[in-house]
Amino acid sequence: MSQLYEALRRSEREHRLSGVIPPEATNRVDVLSNVEAKLVDIDSAPSLAVEASAVSRLVALKDTKSLGAEKFRALATRMQNIRKQRVLKSVQVTSSVVNEGKTLVAANLAVTFAKYSGYKTLLIGGDLHRPTLASLFGLNGLRGVNDWWSGPDKTISHFLNQLDDLPLWFLPAGDASDQPSEILQSPRLAEAFAQLAAWFDWIVVDSTPMLPIVDVNLWSRLVDGTLLIVREGVTPVNALKKGLQALDNLKLVGVVLNEATEFDQLDYDGQYYGGMESQAKQIQKAK
Repeated sequence: MSQLYEALRRSEREHRLSGVIPPEATNRVDVLSNVEAKLVDIDSAPSLAVEASAVSRLVALKDTKSLGAEKFRALATRMQNIRKQRVLKSVQVTSSVVNEGKTLVAANLAVTFAKYSGYKTLLIGGDLHRPTLASLFGLNGLRGVNDWWSGPDKTISHFLNQLDDLPLWFLPAGDASDQPSEILQSPRLAEAFAQLAAWFDWIVVDSTPMLPIVDVNLWSRLVDGTLLIVREGVTPVNALKKGLQALDNLKLVGVVLNEATEFDQLDYDGQYYGGMESQAKQIQKAK
């Protein structure tokens, strides 16, 4: 993976040295620190039971003793440590191309923030082209960002749903939109996002891949950081380079290597948790 890290370092270096100001076409909106958020009782949002299937791989929720769940707890801890050093309250999760696991990582990270750390967490379906996040939770047909944009109800909080009585709220994408760029670069969304940031401890956005569309660039105007997902054996190095070069403001906070083969995951539960149980029994016998 040395090529990956070299590509990341080169991209960041080029952005620093170029001194290029992001093009006006991004319509950068600096309202996040200026909007006075209205007081909203987010606890009054509808509470929905997650109906994720056994194959959904929501390990942070359904398989809490697995190696995968432990990895997400470690990732959440690292994110919390990073924000002790810099502003980091909202993060978008992206990848270079499709099928790298960004949606799965976004969902598990948000669940981990809420379930294990007790943070008031908002998970946003930020892929307005191909919404898939709701189906991961077994929750289809929910109204979301696209409906808020096109409908008469202009209050973003009316589209929030609380999941499994956790401090976890979900703002779906809604039905697929044919004008996501217009939504994402609008001052109206920027103002709504600023309000959301005032209500929650963490915001996790399931964004789009970096290629071939520009939504990641538009989301980067709103979020504090970007978490990049790289799937072993899937991520094309050239696509990764092009995606990074296309970003005006990388805001990279970390890289997640998905489906890495350096660890044997098969016996983690038995060797670690099972080992703990056996040790506990031995201690009891000794007493």
